[in-house]
Amino acid sequence: MKPPAIYIQGLTKSYDTVQALKGVDITIEEGQFFGLLGPNGAGKTTTINILTGLVLREQGITEIFGRDTVKDYRFTRSQVGIAGQELSVDWFFPIEQLLYFQAGYYGIPKSKARPRVEELLHRLGLSDKRKSRLRQLSGGMKRRYQLAKSLVHDPKILILDEPTAGVDVELRHELWHYLREMHQQGKTILLTTHYIEEAEMLCDKVAIINDGKVITEGTPKELTRRLGRAGITVHLAGWRDDLPDLLRNFTYTHEDGRIHFTVRDPEGEMPEIISTLARHGCHILSVETVKSSLEDVFLSLTGKGINEA
Repeated sequence: MKPPAIYIQGLTKSYDTVQALKGVDITIEEGQFFGLLGPNGAGKTTTINILTGLVLREQGITEIFGRDTVKDYRFTRSQVGIAGQELSVDWFFPIEQLLYFQAGYYGIPKSKARPRVEELLHRLGLSDKRKSRLRQLSGGMKRRYQLAKSLVHDPKILILDEPTAGVDVELRHELWHYLREMHQQGKTILLTTHYIEEAEMLCDKVAIINDGKVITEGTPKELTRRLGRAGITVHLAGWRDDLPDLLRNFTYTHEDGRIHFTVRDPEGEMPEIISTLARHGCHILSVETVKSSLEDVFLSLTGKGINEA
């Protein structure tokens, strides 16, 4: 049986008196697009920094393809590319040269790295900036460079720490498109984010982390069905006295001819609701569905919105 791409169990980490991680468990299968969703300070960056050797773990297990990230660090680091939030490069070299340096750290000679560097510069819209130094680039271009740097050795696992934080909407959607392409090509991707929309749009599976603990995980659809607050609102021509008896099998509230049904799966349960009302002669003026989001899930688990936590 193949080991998972990433395996984390019982991971803890403290900084002085602050316990950043309190026993994190995460398993990511090869080829999965996995989102680690949580507010700032939840433990997302600490988790991936331990996984990539930038921070020492306190207790627990961290493995890449079944190999320990501390004992087999040469192998595990060769399998991972990381695009972190912070830039740590020599500011005095052009970005093209920096990408060749990055390839060299993985033992890739310039002659072999050239096609890969050219592909990344072109694909990420950096070709015209190849001779520019990093300090000359805009914030969005620096994000593109970070992604190119993480991919230059063509790793099997890509880790992205808040990759679209602070970038404009157009660039965000460009990066999403590129990440989807890489995922379709089989790359395993771990994305940390506090953008609900980003996790819902991209991820096969999501773990929600808060206060150093993973509080739930599953596909976005599973989580919103299980813990969200979806509903259906039906506007009737008028309220009838016999409706409470007709609707006794549903959970609902009503006001001014509008009935709001609390359901887990609006699309799946709508036909039965409409059929029940129509069968008993109710005149339906309009129907609206309200879908849950991962924000609703986070709110139901913590009592706070993700940007309040």
